[in-house]
Amino acid sequence: MSESIDTGSTGTLAPAAQKHGLFSRLYTGTGAFDIVGKRKIYYAVTAVVVVICALSILIRGFSFSIDFEGGSRVSFPANGATTSEASAVFTEAMGFAPASVNTAGSGAAETMQIQTVTLDIPQTLQAQEALLAAFHPVDSNGQETTNAISVSAVSSTWGDEVTKKALLALIVFMVIVGIYIAIRFERDMAIAALFAVVLDLIVTAGLYSIVGFEVGPATVIGLLTILGYSLYDTVVVFDKVEENTEGILHLKRRTYAEQANLAINQTLMRSINTSLTTILPIISLMVIAVWMLGVGTLKDLSLVLLIGILVGTYSSIFTATPLLVSLKERQSDVKAHNEKVLQRRAVAAEKAAAAQSGAGEQVRGASFKVPPAKPQPGARPKGKKKRP
Repeated sequence: MSESIDTGSTGTLAPAAQKHGLFSRLYTGTGAFDIVGKRKIYYAVTAVVVVICALSILIRGFSFSIDFEGGSRVSFPANGATTSEASAVFTEAMGFAPASVNTAGSGAAETMQIQTVTLDIPQTLQAQEALLAAFHPVDSNGQETTNAISVSAVSSTWGDEVTKKALLALIVFMVIVGIYIAIRFERDMAIAALFAVVLDLIVTAGLYSIVGFEVGPATVIGLLTILGYSLYDTVVVFDKVEENTEGILHLKRRTYAEQANLAINQTLMRSINTSLTTILPIISLMVIAVWMLGVGTLKDLSLVLLIGILVGTYSSIFTATPLLVSLKERQSDVKAHNEKVLQRRAVAAEKAAAAQSGAGEQVRGASFKVPPAKPQPGARPKGKKKRP
C-alpha cells in the first residue's frame, strides 16, 4: 500500500494517496481526510448551528417539566386507555389542557400520568370524578372509587435546587478539567477543549428548545454526563496531536496543521467506533423505556445522552483540533516554521521543474550519427590500394 504524500500546507494528498477506498482510508489513518485544511467550512457550519440554537434558547425557551415549574400529578391505572383519550377527558372536565400525559409500566401494571398546573381541592375532586366515569379504574381492593386516582402536588423548589447544584457542578467541572488539560498538555489545548464543550452544551440545549423536548431533572443529569464523553474524545485526539507535533519546529517536512490533521485521521476510526458502541446501548435503553416500560425518566436521560454524544463526536473532530491549529498558527514560532516548510517545498518544486526542463532540452538537442552502410560482399576496404 502506498504512503500518503503531502503536497501543500493544508495536508492535501496527492492523487496516488487518494485512490484508496473510504474504509481503507478510515482504518489506515494516512491523512486522506483534509479536515484541518477545510476548517473554515466547518467553522461556518458550526457558527450557523450555534447561532440558531442560541436564538431558540433566548426567544423560545424550554418546555420544563412539572418538577421545575411545580403543579399536580394525577395517576391512575390505564386499563387500556390511551394518552390522547386521557388528555381529552381531562380537558373537557377542567376547561384547560394538561401540561403532559404519559404512561408508565406495561400490561396490567400500566399507569396513566397526567401533569398539570396546581389543582385546588374542588378541582382535584372534579378531575377524579371525570376520570373515574371515563376509565373506571379500581383501587387495591378492587373497588371502583376515586381512591384509585391519586393526585399529588409537586413543588418547584426541588427542581430549582437540582438546577443550582447542576450549575455549580458544571462550573467546578470546567475549572478542574481546564487546569488538568493545561498542565497535562498545554494552554491552547485547554482553551480549544473547553470551547468545544461549551458549544456542545449550547447545541444540545438548543435542540431541546427547537424540537420542544421536555426538560426535567434527568435532562440536567444527562447534560453533565455528556461533558465527560466530549472531553474524553477530545483528549484522545489531543494526545495524538502532541505525539505528532513533538519537536516539529526543528523539522521542515510538514507544518503543524498537517501533523494535527494526520492525528485526526489516525484517531478518526477510534472516535467513530467509540460513538457507535456508546450509542447502541442508549438506543436500546430508549426502546425499553418508551415501548416496554414507559418510564419517562429513562426516556429523558437516554434522549439527552444520544443527542449529546452525537454533538460531542462532531465537536471533537471538526471543532476542537481545528481550533487548536488556528490558535497555534497565531504564534510567531509556528508561523515561522510553516513559512520555512513552504519555502523548502517551493525550492524543491523549482529544482524539479528545472531538472525536468533541462532533460527535455537535452533530448531535443541531441545529435544522432548515421551508422555506416554495411560493405557489399567482395568489396575492398576504403583507403587501401591494390598491390601490384
